[in-house]
Amino acid sequence: MGIFAFALDGSLTAIRTARVDIVGVMALGTVTAIGGGIIRDVLLGETPATFQDWRYLVTALAGCTLAFFLSRQLTHLSKPILVFDAAGLSLFVVIGATKALEFGFGPLQAVILGVITGVGGGTIRDVLLNRVPTVLSANSHLYAIPAMIGAGFVVLVDLTGFGPGWIAVIGALLCFTIRILALVYRWNAPNPPGAPPL
Repeated sequence: MGIFAFALDGSLTAIRTARVDIVGVMALGTVTAIGGGIIRDVLLGETPATFQDWRYLVTALAGCTLAFFLSRQLTHLSKPILVFDAAGLSLFVVIGATKALEFGFGPLQAVILGVITGVGGGTIRDVLLNRVPTVLSANSHLYAIPAMIGAGFVVLVDLTGFGPGWIAVIGALLCFTIRILALVYRWNAPNPPGAPPL
C-alpha cells in the first residue's frame, strides 16, 4: 500500500511540476516509491529488498501507470491521494525503524533510518525535479516531524522491552494522525526568526 501510494503521488507530482514523458513519470514515481527503502537497506549493509522481491517494482510501476493514464482524473482526487501518502509515510517510517532495531542499531540511528525510509524517495524525486525537497520546505505541513515522532515512539517503547507488533501499529497511527491533522489545520514547523512570510 505504501509503495503504491508513493508511486502514485510521485508520478502525479512529476506530471504537475515538470514536462515529463512516460519514462520520466515511471522513473520519478518509482524513485519516490522505493528510494527510501533502498537507502535504508544500503545503510544497513544488505541487498535492498526491492532487488530481492519482484513485487516491489511491479507495485511501484502499477501506481506509475495509473498516474500516467489517469492524471487528469486523479488531480481531482488530490485529498484522498494525500491520505494515502500519509499512510505510506507512516508504514515506511515504522518499518524502517523496526528493521534498524532488528539489525542492532542504536535508538537514534533507528529513528534516523525510519525517517529516511519514509522521506528518502520523495527527497530524491524533488532533487531530480530541481526543487526544494518537500520534507525541507517551510510549507510542507509537517512531513518530517510526524515521521520522527512515529519512529521515535517505536524506538522508545522498544527500549522498554515490549514486543514489536503493537508498537509498530501505534507508531504508524501516531505518525498518520499527526500528518493528517497538519494537513487539515495547515500546521507548519517554525520558520527562522526574521524570515519573510510565505
